[in-house]
Amino acid sequence: MHLDLTGRSALVAGGSRGIGRSIALVFAKAGANVSICARGESALRETEGELRRIGHKVHALTCDLSDGDAVKRYVQAAAEALGGIDVLVNNASAFAGSDDEAGWAASINVDLLAPVRASRAALPYLEKSRAGSIIHISSIAGLQQSARHAPYGAAKAALVQYTLTQAAQLAAKKIRVNCIAPGSIEFPGGVWDRRKTRDPELYNATLRSVPFGRLGTPEEIAKVALFLASDAAGWVTGQTIAVDGGQTLF
Repeated sequence: MHLDLTGRSALVAGGSRGIGRSIALVFAKAGANVSICARGESALRETEGELRRIGHKVHALTCDLSDGDAVKRYVQAAAEALGGIDVLVNNASAFAGSDDEAGWAASINVDLLAPVRASRAALPYLEKSRAGSIIHISSIAGLQQSARHAPYGAAKAALVQYTLTQAAQLAAKKIRVNCIAPGSIEFPGGVWDRRKTRDPELYNATLRSVPFGRLGTPEEIAKVALFLASDAAGWVTGQTIAVDGGQTLF
């Protein structure tokens, strides 16, 4: 099956590293014009260069996704640069683990409210698309207990519920809304790559919890996102898909 996004415009919020970067690259290789944003300038520009080498329209802007006004400015700038919005991917996370006011505030602002705000800003453009699609990136931490990261897990669970509600709200407008819940994903410089050396006991315990015997890759999440953004998923909305190698089975 060939999944084609030729001529479509996609925004990936949190698109400079890891899962977001892979989604942006996979979309571009499928023919999409792509905009990415992130807080870090260096990684953002590096991924922007990779996207430009693929050959379609590219837009990249630094953005603090915890700032509602900044989210709105980013979405509007991206829509102007690409000529509209067909696909919105909300990928950013604060990865907050501390069970205190700061941890809860970061998780709510970035993991939950940033997708809400980006969706709101993108809606006028998505309504004009013939293939409007929103994809939220949650986590399996939002599908089960998350003893080590209460704020992160709660925010990701709320994002799963928001997917259901938003899909129901936007169905009449023919805008599909779906969610991906990744398991433990490893890539250079990522959370699990760091834990391999800083907390090998936790890393190995997590590795043992995955029936496939390995952690996932960003590319494996990106391929599911490509499916959900494509016409092949034209009858799919309101769904959360766990992509975890069976990590939540036991």
